[in-house]
Amino acid sequence: MTKLSRNRSFFVAICMLALLGAAFSPQKGKHKPAAKGAAAVRSAAQADSVARRHADSLQAAGRARAVADSLQRADSLAARQRQDSLAAPPLRHIQNEAFGVGERLVFDVNFGFITAGEAVMTIPSYDSIASRKCYRIQFTVNSLPSFSWIYKVEDRYLTFIDVQAIAPLRFEQHIHEGSFTRDFVAEFDQQKRIARTSGGQYPIQQYVHDILSAFYFVRTVDFSSFKTGDMMTLYNFYGDKSYELGVRFLGRQDLEVAAGTFRTIVVEPLVKEGGLFKSEGRIVVWLTDDAVKMPVRVNTKVVIGSIDTELREYSGLVAPLTARVR
Repeated sequence: MTKLSRNRSFFVAICMLALLGAAFSPQKGKHKPAAKGAAAVRSAAQADSVARRHADSLQAAGRARAVADSLQRADSLAARQRQDSLAAPPLRHIQNEAFGVGERLVFDVNFGFITAGEAVMTIPSYDSIASRKCYRIQFTVNSLPSFSWIYKVEDRYLTFIDVQAIAPLRFEQHIHEGSFTRDFVAEFDQQKRIARTSGGQYPIQQYVHDILSAFYFVRTVDFSSFKTGDMMTLYNFYGDKSYELGVRFLGRQDLEVAAGTFRTIVVEPLVKEGGLFKSEGRIVVWLTDDAVKMPVRVNTKVVIGSIDTELREYSGLVAPLTARVR
């Protein structure tokens, strides 16, 4: 018998004993016969007293049942919460030596021979989502005033990446490109595998990414054993569904940009939806060939041509940049 059942039995037993005691308690002592009228009054008083005790006992029994029911509901809720907690697997732990709070990367965005804008990737601070410690990561793209009269761009992305799992718990996208605008926010429950947006609630694969968090996750991958053409697959959530996000390893190359000359690894993310640009063709990314895997160049095909995003300056790295040649 459970503790709750024993408590309920105890309350019921007490109430039943009170009723039985009132009904069958023996009369003690001897009394002289009373007058008929007085006897009738006493009999009525006794009947009223028994009735009141009976009513009080019923109320006590009702209260006891209510308490027992409340305890049962509380126990059931606690049991369900324990089961949910046990059913949710603990999040993975990814070793991250590539990035951390304080990192700031600044890129020139070139359209052909024209420097059209500036892109900045920063990790300004830690944050907390659902009591989980996160990196707050910001990515902004803005057209320069000299180019804005042709095509104005003011894009802002935010991702909150779990420090332990290197997976996003929240993503924001705020796009303003010409007359086109888009605002999108998603909350990720990586344990229950649910994404929540303003449009509804959707199932996801565990450790699903947004396109920005995927970029940072790839920086934690060890590519030392990869051969040209090798592929890894992630999942990217955007809108109302998850998309496969393949990352193809293209090889190694020395590359010179404004920030210096670096040994790099070259990868191609096969983005189907929700990218940092509206892609029509290939996106190729150059990362330093060391523990940091700092992005130094991104070449992107867009509607009106090709965009090169090249690193101009960097600061706040968490590890030595051994891939810099000069």
